[in-house]
Amino acid sequence: MTLGRRAVLGLGAAVAVAGGGSLLARALVARRAPAVGLRRDPSGTFDLAEGFSCVVLDRQGDLMSDGLRVPGRPDGMGCFVGPRGALVLMRNHELLPDDRGPRPEDQPAEAFDRASKGGVTRLVVDAAALRAGRAGAVRSSNLVLTGTNLNCGGGRSPWGWLSCEEDVASGHGFVFVCDTEAERVAPARPVPAFGRFRHEAAAVDPASHAVYLTEDREDGCLYRFIPADRSRPFEGRLEALAIQGAPGIDASATARLGDAREVTWVPIEDPAPGADVVRSRARVRGAAAFRRLEGADFADGSLVFIATSGGREGLGQVFRLSAAGVLTLLHEASDHAALSMPDNVVVSPWGDVYLAEDGRPPCGIRCLTRRGELLALASGALSGAEVAGLCFAPEGDILFANLQADGITVAIVGPFESFAS
Repeated sequence: MTLGRRAVLGLGAAVAVAGGGSLLARALVARRAPAVGLRRDPSGTFDLAEGFSCVVLDRQGDLMSDGLRVPGRPDGMGCFVGPRGALVLMRNHELLPDDRGPRPEDQPAEAFDRASKGGVTRLVVDAAALRAGRAGAVRSSNLVLTGTNLNCGGGRSPWGWLSCEEDVASGHGFVFVCDTEAERVAPARPVPAFGRFRHEAAAVDPASHAVYLTEDREDGCLYRFIPADRSRPFEGRLEALAIQGAPGIDASATARLGDAREVTWVPIEDPAPGADVVRSRARVRGAAAFRRLEGADFADGSLVFIATSGGREGLGQVFRLSAAGVLTLLHEASDHAALSMPDNVVVSPWGDVYLAEDGRPPCGIRCLTRRGELLALASGALSGAEVAGLCFAPEGDILFANLQADGITVAIVGPFESFAS
């Protein structure tokens, strides 16, 4: 979500990728391939690199299997393995009470807040149909969560889809657990222990079940939730990242490519206060600030996360936090032509980092390869506005994405491994 839209709305109240060390070294000379090589796909939604094709799965306003209409502003999304060769997409909708959509009196009884219109939908898609280019790839679709505000990012977890509210209006500002098998809207399941702040993304360490949480503020923090034990995943302690020897530092302003900084964690004693003070209390304890933390993904024992307006030019940074607690800046955008304010991020099964842009139109999808090159995979061909929701099918040959302002969810099929090799 751009700061421009937030201002208009008046909101007040690394992976250790394959060859991980080489990515760090080669990121110092990362470059973007010319976008002139992209071509228009038949659906007209993207300009794509050679060998890739795009399938539109649905659009806002389409009728879903539960009789409801697809909400607008699709954002963060996660892909889960479903039954009989199906893939399940859990998709956020970044809506506020005054956005278009159902009136409050139309909200079901299961709504978290009947005045709010954000939430989560579920798409069950046929992976074989997508790979073969056949029509009718969507098997079913339905609403799962409603009555929330600005469901922006989120993340996959052992307990289902984690949907994050990027709003701290009264009664909001939480992470919600959504069942990937729910065939109709269900009662909301907020997790207060994950904190109450302007959430963006969640990424889970599969080994420890620690949950890393980003905060979309110009002085936001990176948080970590440590569960009490694996049988009680939503009970435990919340912490904020600090840089050893530099309490309260602005990490986005001071990070330089190649630097390796050891981190520590400071406790958050009241994770869900009534006021929006979690980050300010964390900063008093020495937590580092980052400029608009948004997308995050966890793979191979490390976390990759994005500071959308970080860096000397304010155009975005890609950080990696290793399992050993070392923070490294992998890439910093220096001009809009190369990379314009990355937002969502996903790591491919073989370790390339895919970035969705939310900056100067036309926004697209870029790939930071294992060799440190920055390649153009796609450019939005409709409004050119924010691309979101990046997530891979397990085999890595299908990349799902959302064109937020256009209200469209797509599947991009192609040779991803050879594209970045």
